[in-house]
Amino acid sequence: MKDWKTNLRMATPYVPGEQPTEADIIKLNTNENPYPPAPGVADALAELLTEQLRLYPEPDAGRLASALAKRYGVAKEQIFIGTGSDDVLGMAFLTCFAGAAHAKQLGQAVEEHMVLFPDITYSFYPVWAELFGIPYRRPALDEGFRIRKEDYFVPNGGIVLANPNAPTSIAEDAAVIEDIIRHNPESVVIVDEAYVDFGAESVLPLVEKYENLLVVQTFSKSRSMAGMRIGFAVGSRTLIAAMQAVRNSYNSYPMSLPAILCGVAAVEDEAYFAQTTAAIIKTREASAVRLKQLGFTVLPSKTNFLFVSHKAVLAEELFERLREKHIYVRYFRQERIQNYLRITVGTDAQMEHFFEVLTTLVS
Repeated sequence: MKDWKTNLRMATPYVPGEQPTEADIIKLNTNENPYPPAPGVADALAELLTEQLRLYPEPDAGRLASALAKRYGVAKEQIFIGTGSDDVLGMAFLTCFAGAAHAKQLGQAVEEHMVLFPDITYSFYPVWAELFGIPYRRPALDEGFRIRKEDYFVPNGGIVLANPNAPTSIAEDAAVIEDIIRHNPESVVIVDEAYVDFGAESVLPLVEKYENLLVVQTFSKSRSMAGMRIGFAVGSRTLIAAMQAVRNSYNSYPMSLPAILCGVAAVEDEAYFAQTTAAIIKTREASAVRLKQLGFTVLPSKTNFLFVSHKAVLAEELFERLREKHIYVRYFRQERIQNYLRITVGTDAQMEHFFEVLTTLVS
């Protein structure tokens, strides 16, 4: 008799950062924003009527799409909204790289069908590729952890670039990203800009110039709404329509009504957005200076975190000893970066306590 377990899809999942539940911790491991969302978000929740929850939300999250379209100067039909940027990126992989997956099914998975993304980048990319049967290749970042743009000037089935990159924190100039897009008119190029609001240059304006460009952003970082799960993509009408069709074939009501209303409130408060991102940038730069004074190598960051390595103390040891002190940072047991820590930028008070403990550990 056939074993029913042979019909299961086996997958190696993405492993997120720890979500500790102890009291009195400083959580600097998952790049959440240390400041609360815009005040209008709380107002939107307070005004939400229980009666409204009886009804299905707008299938296309129309109110939020309109607010985002106005904010970024594009048409509503150029906006795709999902439950966090992970949902958006997953749908983008499923939609945009179908040709590569089909070639693999036919046994034609040669170089020209490979989807390309760096060897050190967001670790969910290979998970999606494996899950959806998409062939891929991972060009190595250079010794300074920067993209070699020429590695992407080759035939391929698609390209995915996080800019700024995670976990390295490094941002490439928009001109570098555009050069890659320009060399790949027959491939979809996805640019994951989860951290772009912390000082990097967005390529979002280029969606009017390149129909094959998809730019993905999130409310989890700069808009302090990781718990609400809102992500979005901006692209050409053709690209967005294809993603909408795939998503509606899977889940036609992805966004809850509270998420839609709170998302609109966050987008409309531009002053608060500018204030909190500026505060994080200021704390990040001051923290980078202090880390260097303690003997750390600090990569140039355009994110809300710092990627660092100490010249004398192993990263894994620091990770464990900080954890004992109820300070959580992120450690990756991965080739090339196994001696680095990723440290989320907290409030000034949080970072002050972090440095008090860290100074003792490295001395």
